[in-house]
Amino acid sequence: MLTRGLAPMAVFALLVAVWEVYCRLSAVSALILPPPSGVVRALVLNWDEIGGHAIATALVAGFGFGLSVGFAFVLSVLLHAAPRVERALMPIFVASQTVPLVALAPLMILWFGFGLLPKVLLVILVTFLPILMSLLAGYAQTPRAFLDLLTSMGAGRWGLFRRAVLPCARESFLAGLRISGTYAIVATIFAEYAGARQGLGIYILAAKNSFRADLVLAAVVMSACLTLALLGLVRGIDRITARGPKERRDA
Repeated sequence: MLTRGLAPMAVFALLVAVWEVYCRLSAVSALILPPPSGVVRALVLNWDEIGGHAIATALVAGFGFGLSVGFAFVLSVLLHAAPRVERALMPIFVASQTVPLVALAPLMILWFGFGLLPKVLLVILVTFLPILMSLLAGYAQTPRAFLDLLTSMGAGRWGLFRRAVLPCARESFLAGLRISGTYAIVATIFAEYAGARQGLGIYILAAKNSFRADLVLAAVVMSACLTLALLGLVRGIDRITARGPKERRDA
């Protein structure tokens, strides 16, 4: 695990070093492109303020992402049981993902105000489809032999789903969680950017209006850390729920 992480860490360190050297050797103003050391300094000096906004963003993103997972799972079960309904609704779900966030976020604020609801709805709208499609794709990968064997043993429709279909969708489901996890923080920041009282989105807007590129990049670094933390949580769920060697042999 450590060896596998060394390569991306080395590439990241190289990019940061090139950025730092360029900013120091060139005549570019720190107001336009601050060096990484300046971004880190701004993050440390304004940690309390940025941290408070980051917590607000993380709570909204986590709440919306959790609701999105639950909504996608329930909907996937219903669509799996009704293939005709799936064929009728899937184009609508796909079309909902073509609406740009920059147009959708202000509309959500206009319709539902500056509270929690518009931001949560935007996170759900952006993140639920990858989870839904990954679950449906996982259901479809269930080997027919599993279903025939369980049917011959008297398993009903729910038994088939619980013992064969759902376990076979595990890997696809986790892949969908990883994809959606990268969108959750971004969707929340877009909603806050359109209108909010607290959060990284409104902080970035205020820093931009003050021509503080270092604070903008510091908030971007914090948002990246939140995304990595969410993906780490998904990886932790993967490890906790993974079958051991004995369980795989029994299966």
